[in-house]
Amino acid sequence: MRITYIGHATLLIELGDRRFLTDPNFDDTLGRFLPRVSKPGIALSELPELDGILLTHAHADHLSFRSLALLPRNIPLFAPPAVATWLIRLGYSHARPLPADGQVGVGDVVIHAAAATHEGSRYSVDRWRSAANMYLLDGGAETCFFAGDTGLMPDTDRVVREIIHDTGRELDVALLPIGYAPWWKPGFRRGHLSAADALQLFDRLRARYFIPYHWGTFNHVTSGAYDAINRLKSLLPAYRRRTDVRILEPGNVLEHRPVQANEQRANTAPG
Repeated sequence: MRITYIGHATLLIELGDRRFLTDPNFDDTLGRFLPRVSKPGIALSELPELDGILLTHAHADHLSFRSLALLPRNIPLFAPPAVATWLIRLGYSHARPLPADGQVGVGDVVIHAAAATHEGSRYSVDRWRSAANMYLLDGGAETCFFAGDTGLMPDTDRVVREIIHDTGRELDVALLPIGYAPWWKPGFRRGHLSAADALQLFDRLRARYFIPYHWGTFNHVTSGAYDAINRLKSLLPAYRRRTDVRILEPGNVLEHRPVQANEQRANTAPG
């Protein structure tokens, strides 16, 4: 498996012989007023041939119409059903509805969708588009979980627990967003992971590696582009699995080889 951090929630996941792009946003600004602070780790024009696009929800930082318009229209674009219906109506005929608890096969990779805890509608009045997905990519020998945007709830890890843990396997890579919650916004964590929440979820997912995203790309109204990652870095010295947290700058890559069954049993054996 090879994972490249492009920026914000856009990552290139190469699993087996399949390539997936998450929440593509290559824009120079977020909206009209918030400039991008770092270039995409891979230019949109230099992307390899893709087998699927995973869209989690309709917020502007995750659903960029400018970026989608520049991507080929022959790539399946998986999204929550209400968002997929909207995209099809707007001319994106390659959009495919994938509801929470649904699954779809792309070659030898099975994509499982799960509901995120996040109000994902585009505008304040379109609550019928509020669904947000998380995605588990299961290639058999390799697995990867992409959380989109979500708050931490008792069932946030359910899809990994039921598909991976309950079948005697371990998750390879957890791609988790980190956000910075200002003191005056106490409701932030109801729909977002703080750095501490992300570490807690990483423990519950029992993944081999944790790659944080949602940082270093755009300044936001309530926080700077590097506030969240700086907070995560401040927590790592006291975190027991700090060496398994892989912070990738835009353009950096994590390569992970499949773990053989006997090696996995040895790594997870007590004592």
